[in-house]
Amino acid sequence: MTFLETILGEILQLFKREGIEANSETDIIHKLDIRQSTYHELFANKQDMVLQVIKLDIEQQNRKQQELLKTAKNPVDEIMMLLVDGIKTMKEINPVFISDLQLYPEAWQLSLDNLINNNQQVNTEILNRGILEGYFRRDINLQLVTKIILEQFFMMINPLVFPPDKYDLAEVFRSIYLYYVRGICTDQGGRMAEEFFAKNNL
Repeated sequence: MTFLETILGEILQLFKREGIEANSETDIIHKLDIRQSTYHELFANKQDMVLQVIKLDIEQQNRKQQELLKTAKNPVDEIMMLLVDGIKTMKEINPVFISDLQLYPEAWQLSLDNLINNNQQVNTEILNRGILEGYFRRDINLQLVTKIILEQFFMMINPLVFPPDKYDLAEVFRSIYLYYVRGICTDQGGRMAEEFFAKNNL
């Protein structure tokens, strides 16, 4: 890991814990215990710093997702593992981080593009295999289902719909997706999903 990657990783953890706007650039320099000149060699400004942090976060998320899916036994397992990981991720993130990120259009758009392109593609592949193998219902509209999954996520992170001070986003995530998965499963897939629910205390 390079020096820059180490710094970006530390900033990312700070952002996820406290939000982006909770710390000025001076605060971040102090918490990282680096020289101001070093900071300005790495980042043109705060917008550039946030963008680089989000790029690292996306790389880490996608790598983690690939490693996670390698351990799944079937498409139901894959979908459930992604959901459980999503719940865990939401629990670890201060909701302010998501709302703060929207103040940085380039970084926010990059995050959305990855969500739309990568996650939608992964979900489509999993669902398609699940249909062919008999775990998901054949009558589902694949394009529509993946679109609904994506739009439900956007609804979940919209503070006007689910204000973070009133709702636990991890619980919202669980309520939206776990029950939705049940609905698209065949009897065989549903039984496997139920076993997964029971085993993981969902």
